[in-house]
Amino acid sequence: MQDNRSVPRWKTLQPVPAGTYALAVMAKAPRRGDVKTRLVPPLYEEEAALLSICFLRDVASNIARLCDADVHGFAAYTPQGEESAFENVLPDGFRLLLQRGADLGERLFHASEDFLSAGYQGICLINSDSPTLPTATLEEAIEVLRAPPDCVVLGRAEDGGYYLIGLKRAHQRLFQDITWSTKHVFAQTLERVAEIGLEPHLLPGWYDVDNGSSLHRLCRELIADDGRVQGYSAPCTRKYLQRLIASGAGGRLGFETTRPESVV
Repeated sequence: MQDNRSVPRWKTLQPVPAGTYALAVMAKAPRRGDVKTRLVPPLYEEEAALLSICFLRDVASNIARLCDADVHGFAAYTPQGEESAFENVLPDGFRLLLQRGADLGERLFHASEDFLSAGYQGICLINSDSPTLPTATLEEAIEVLRAPPDCVVLGRAEDGGYYLIGLKRAHQRLFQDITWSTKHVFAQTLERVAEIGLEPHLLPGWYDVDNGSSLHRLCRELIADDGRVQGYSAPCTRKYLQRLIASGAGGRLGFETTRPESVV
């Protein structure tokens, strides 16, 4: 995995006034063959890359609903040199920050360190695999960070990881000795929180879309229920899944609908 230690720390990140917060989606450039590889099959590589773009658009648009003078939206991205992959994907006003580090733990720590060193009062790092995450959950995370004292905000993913971590200080220990990409990540992170003597604030659980069964669940949530989702409506993802199913991909996705859907 690429080590970006030689890259300038700030890239597009500039010092900000006190009392400012950041919401950042952890993003990989949506290039064919490099993203959503666990969804191939049932998807083809090109489909997985397009779905990744839809996820990024929806997660970023969800974040943008909370952005104002005191809350800034970012994509913390990798790899270096792929800035152009995010053109016409992120909302107006979003900025990029290059991820640094040799593994996921280092990249999460350095991202939190860079944001907080720039003067942000708190930072939420959010995964790009949960396009229907409720806006209210993001709002709750920010409100917790606004209140004293120091804390860790965690959103548990149903696969045993977490979809969000919110911090007011860059605690490196939170990201050490974690078996990343396993069902143990959330539990091990709670152990690290206890080690440094903080009380975690736990957000409602949610799910990642990173395999065939979770993709089927997403189709059911966004399409079979007429878009009446429990969380964010994820319009870009919904329209793309409709197109896939209308083109005959429903069988591959393990999802068939018995009534026609409008395709935009």
